[in-house]
Amino acid sequence: MQTIKAIYDGENFLAKQPIPIIGKYEVMITFIEPIKEAEEVSLGNLLDPDPTKIPVLGRLNGLIEIPDDFDEPLDCLREYMFRNV
Repeated sequence: MQTIKAIYDGENFLAKQPIPIIGKYEVMITFIEPIKEAEEVSLGNLLDPDPTKIPVLGRLNGLIEIPDDFDEPLDCLREYMFRNV
């Protein structure tokens, strides 16, 4: 027996985590509590690791963007540290 988190939108169920079950199973659906619109599925919930698969490097390539100015604070810190030595 396994528990899978999902959201019911009035018509369909949207899994919030990977479903490691293969084949036909009898299920029991329990509605816990209503959710607020702000709590609905985010991209982070959809990218939870699948425990049945081996991790692959680069799987999130294109999904996570690093801004061009990412290193600027480090450059400022480097200038500050070497200027005051």
